[in-house]
Amino acid sequence: MGLFQRGRRSDEAGITGLETAIVLIAFVVVAAVFAFVVLSTGLFSSERGKDTVYAGLAKTRGSMALTGGIIAESNTTKVTAIKLTLTLAAGGDSVNLNPSDTNNRTVISYADTGHSNNNLTYTTSVITGDSDKLLEPGEMLEVTIDLTQDSGINLVANSTFTLELKPPQGSYIVVQRTIPASINQSVLNLN
Repeated sequence: MGLFQRGRRSDEAGITGLETAIVLIAFVVVAAVFAFVVLSTGLFSSERGKDTVYAGLAKTRGSMALTGGIIAESNTTKVTAIKLTLTLAAGGDSVNLNPSDTNNRTVISYADTGHSNNNLTYTTSVITGDSDKLLEPGEMLEVTIDLTQDSGINLVANSTFTLELKPPQGSYIVVQRTIPASINQSVLNLN
């Protein structure tokens, strides 16, 4: 009976150790594969998220902002010009406001209840900054929109209009205003 127990004990110890080692190695291999899959998926997802954030930032980086009031010039019967002052939004990239640049310039659109124009004539003048008509950080440019160049525009008292300033890249500015009830002055503040 002692021989039987001794043999059984030595056989169990060897098989139990070998089985335990195989199971442990299997767990380690499965855990390593699972960890690799989880890390790969996480890295891929975070890379796609980063691309989305950068695309959104690129879209808004060229944003301009209105500074000050919007001024309308009148001949006492209708509005002949609109003036507005622009600066860059915080962190924005430069915006081309040179009206003579035909390839890569800001386009100004006009719309009211009876007329629209997708390319208004405008001029720019520098208030602060250099004279290159490129709106850069820290600069202010005044944009004067000549409404007499389009015979379909008839801004009289109580007229509502919309302007869209669309830079070559980045988000655009929408300005909607109503002309006052009395336009017998040559300069009107449209705030």
